[in-house]
Amino acid sequence: MKTITVNIVTPDGPVYDSEVSMVIAVTATGEMGILPGHIPTVAPLGIGAVRLKKENSTELAAVSGGFLEVRPDKVTILAQSAELATDIDLARAQESARRAEAMLQANKGEVDFQRAELALRRAKNRINVYEGNI
Repeated sequence: MKTITVNIVTPDGPVYDSEVSMVIAVTATGEMGILPGHIPTVAPLGIGAVRLKKENSTELAAVSGGFLEVRPDKVTILAQSAELATDIDLARAQESARRAEAMLQANKGEVDFQRAELALRRAKNRINVYEGNI
């Protein structure tokens, strides 16, 4: 089976480095599936899950923005933040979601509202990735 190397990197350092058979990522324009031999591409990432399919399993990572660079033999994800499902602290993600929802309820101003809305989307993404609900 053909594979492609995947690296996920954040400002805090590397998060993932492995060979996979397929990558599925949420870009700014929708989901993108990448197989070995894919044409070179660069795409902005949205807040969402990255699915890393191996022969008999799928690993998940929660990614919050950044860029995806595809080459025929390698995918590099440069993310603002990224966590593998196995590394997510569910209680912390749930608390982040509660705080963001409280800020949305308070609606103190447009800047705070947008910040809270993004924080809620990131927290829910982490919760969904942890639970495998993607």
